[in-house]
Amino acid sequence: MDTAFSYTFPALRGYQAEKEYYVVMCPLRLIPKIFLFNEEEIPAQHRAQRILNKNRVPEITNYILDNTDNYVFSSLTASIDGEMEFQPFSKEKTWGDLGRLQVSLDSRFLINDGQHRRAAIEEALKISPELGEETISVVFFADEGLKNSQQIFADLNRHAVNTTTSIGILYDHRDQLALLTKDVVSENELLVRYTDTERVNLSKNSPKLVALNHVFNTILRLVGKSKGDILDETEEKFVKEFWKVLCDSIAEWKMVFNKDISPKELRMNFIVGHGVFLEAVGLVGKAAYEQDPDNWQNYIRSLNKIDWSRTNVKDWEGRAFSQKGRIQKTNLTIQLTANLIKEKVGLKLSESDQKAERKFKEAKNNAK
Repeated sequence: MDTAFSYTFPALRGYQAEKEYYVVMCPLRLIPKIFLFNEEEIPAQHRAQRILNKNRVPEITNYILDNTDNYVFSSLTASIDGEMEFQPFSKEKTWGDLGRLQVSLDSRFLINDGQHRRAAIEEALKISPELGEETISVVFFADEGLKNSQQIFADLNRHAVNTTTSIGILYDHRDQLALLTKDVVSENELLVRYTDTERVNLSKNSPKLVALNHVFNTILRLVGKSKGDILDETEEKFVKEFWKVLCDSIAEWKMVFNKDISPKELRMNFIVGHGVFLEAVGLVGKAAYEQDPDNWQNYIRSLNKIDWSRTNVKDWEGRAFSQKGRIQKTNLTIQLTANLIKEKVGLKLSESDQKAERKFKEAKNNAK
């Protein structure tokens, strides 16, 4: 190989399935120049991986730019279609797999895994070109054709398991709303004992009362924010006080805390043991604060007068649960559940609330 017309990477050689592969350190500035991914117009059967989801790229780009001193990326995986040669630094067996990888300049580098990271790196470099000297690890395989590249993608993703939303919140030390959620839980004696920090859906036998993502989603509803948004001190104070008042106002939660009933019994018999209630009451809290900022606590305290039992079909059927008694949590059922709670505690319904109510009642009448 003509070394004057080649890329040279420091590399570590490894073996899998009796084939060589290489791990190299690649400067970020080279990523957009040499790594390709399949264009969208190519049919799926002729691509090596999925279509680039352009909606994901800005989020990853912002992650890099907002955390230039401590961002973390896992390795890219790519296939090389072209001439390459590994040159070990030493003939000693111990060091024989440490060396340099030379790849001809006319080679094609096809990303098998990491196309969204590659696109985000390209966008980040446009704004912060100084990042170009930093590196990312890349795992190189020799390209053996489209079929093999597709198999690499399938194998890499075969056993991939996404972390739960709750785990994501628990381990997120950047997002203000995630941090606030953990503060709310840790500062509340009921929540700290009965919040599951790993799961997003509690099993019927779970000893916990709520999941961490339930608390997080309720806070989003309460302040009308999205993940990544910033809260001011007043909003943070409101959120923490809301949870304190709420936990003091739900008699069934107190029964769990005092061990009069179990979380399992709560879920079986009351809607207050489910995410649809929590997010709905977040909307109620938001409406109470907006309509009566000086006395919003009184509306939340009024929740202790409501019949939350699942036998209360008249109130909650079609809202918190279906005709078959199955709990249902969608944006619509959350809104419908919140609407009835608002009416019961004396809050006004917004125009969108009233529209949803009209449709709900029309559908109910038509079903008779």
